[in-house]
Amino acid sequence: MAVELSTWDAQGNQTTPTFSTMRFPAGEAHVKVANDTAEPGGTTEIATLRGTSGDDLLMLGMWADAVRQRGSKSVALIPYLPGARQDRGIPFGAKVYADVLNGFHLDQVIAFDPHSPVIVGLVDNLTVVTSERVVAEAVIRGHDGGSPYDGIIAPDKGAVARATAVADACGLPLYRAEKHRNPDTGKLDGFTCEPLPETGRFLVVDDICDGGGTFMGLAGSTGLPKERLGLWVSHGVFSGRAPQLAEHFGEIVTTDSYPAQNAIEGLRTIALTPYLTEQIR
Repeated sequence: MAVELSTWDAQGNQTTPTFSTMRFPAGEAHVKVANDTAEPGGTTEIATLRGTSGDDLLMLGMWADAVRQRGSKSVALIPYLPGARQDRGIPFGAKVYADVLNGFHLDQVIAFDPHSPVIVGLVDNLTVVTSERVVAEAVIRGHDGGSPYDGIIAPDKGAVARATAVADACGLPLYRAEKHRNPDTGKLDGFTCEPLPETGRFLVVDDICDGGGTFMGLAGSTGLPKERLGLWVSHGVFSGRAPQLAEHFGEIVTTDSYPAQNAIEGLRTIALTPYLTEQIR
């Protein structure tokens, strides 16, 4: 996806974008001044990058340099912070991506629900928007007649903190599930979920869905029909077998942070721009 550019004037009102993107015939990224009416230094320039395209990262760097040369403020909205899952090992991917972003000398970077706290400490001038308010407003309270769910499920240990924050924000009980691995092979060996009430609907909450295997395994372990299960993921990659999630969950909700690799039947996508731009300082 292309980098999306917008401009705010000195009063914080959206105005005609200062810059536009292009590529030279040989493929190099370039940014040009499309609107030269604004006084240099008097605007806030905003770039939105969704997904992990290296070409888009280079374009972001070109834009950041152009903004800096005009003396304006640069704000990058990067809801899916690349490298967040590569927070250890060789290579140390989180630091590699962070070093790239830091090299652009951005005045502010705004991300949504990063997978790991490690990358939060690596990216300069980072503002994090957490998921609980978005889930509460768009999924839990976004239905007429009260909450459509009676509890929140954390699908594994790594999701407990995030799911707990959502449960607290929504005033709902938390239920925990776990995935088990074969100690000899390291492969997934099954799922368990603590007992759930005999009635009601439950929302599984996590940050990323790649192929969806964990969520499908969890759904099977609950023994519940799809009509009683919903799924929220902050970042819907939806690779591989992910379309099969619709066979296990009656509602699947994500954000527009990442361009999904596969279409998911009935998927509902929440626009993040209003939640991100309100954090611009």
